Amino acid sequence: MKNLLYLILLLFVASLEAKTLIFGVVPQQSPIKLIQDWQPITNYLEKATGERIELKVEHSIPEFEKKLYSGVYDIAYMNPYHYVIASKRQGYIAEVRDEKNLIGILVVKKNSGLRDVSKLGAKTFLFPAPEAFAATLLTKYELLKKYKIDLEKNKNYLYVNSHDSVYKGIARDVGDVGGGIERTFNALEDSKSKDMLMILYRTKAYPSHPFALNPALSNAQKAKITKALIQMPQSLVLSIDMKHLIKIEDSEYDEVRDIAVSFPSKEE
Repeated sequence: MKNLLYLILLLFVASLEAKTLIFGVVPQQSPIKLIQDWQPITNYLEKATGERIELKVEHSIPEFEKKLYSGVYDIAYMNPYHYVIASKRQGYIAEVRDEKNLIGILVVKKNSGLRDVSKLGAKTFLFPAPEAFAATLLTKYELLKKYKIDLEKNKNYLYVNSHDSVYKGIARDVGDVGGGIERTFNALEDSKSKDMLMILYRTKAYPSHPFALNPALSNAQKAKITKALIQMPQSLVLSIDMKHLIKIEDSEYDEVRDIAVSFPSKEE
């Protein structure tokens, strides 16, 4: 009996000492919306892996970047640009992504009369954050390469913390043109603002946001988490506006590394 009680005590102490894994999600939308969408994912991962996992939602993309680049998150869902920096800085390993590719968009008000991308150079742009990949970097990159519109030189843009803030800002005339992605635009809950907007431009497609793991995790933990993500119920996958999660290799993001040369991270 004493041995049994001792074993139970050891198991209890071990459970207390087990590290809670921190799951970080890039805050493209409001914290409330992120919690609504991602807490069920976190609950599923806990059950599927047997690990204690805490969802950590930041109030802005720069806050998320600071913690990501410092290695705070054990599991992180990030944009492709974040990944190439986090991989270089902390050794994060991309394991899974949605099979849908990522496309940046530029939105304008329907009644703005703006229809010609080549004539946007003097307009005021809104972006969610300096390192938002599709919403900021891809749109800036293609405006420069295809239309010779150099926003970095003109400095005619503002950062407003989230994709939702971009869309609402354009609807309320804070800016003329806003950068985002179709997923967050389609998910915008402010229907009044959404009905006032239209997509003017779409960028080339690139590999979508990866789920990446901190190299400090054990091989067993990495395997469990990757398996759980791949086997996530389709209802949960659809709930975060994804299509089908697939296993990936780091090399898929080499093209993103080439683009990143044009936009060195402020955190480096």
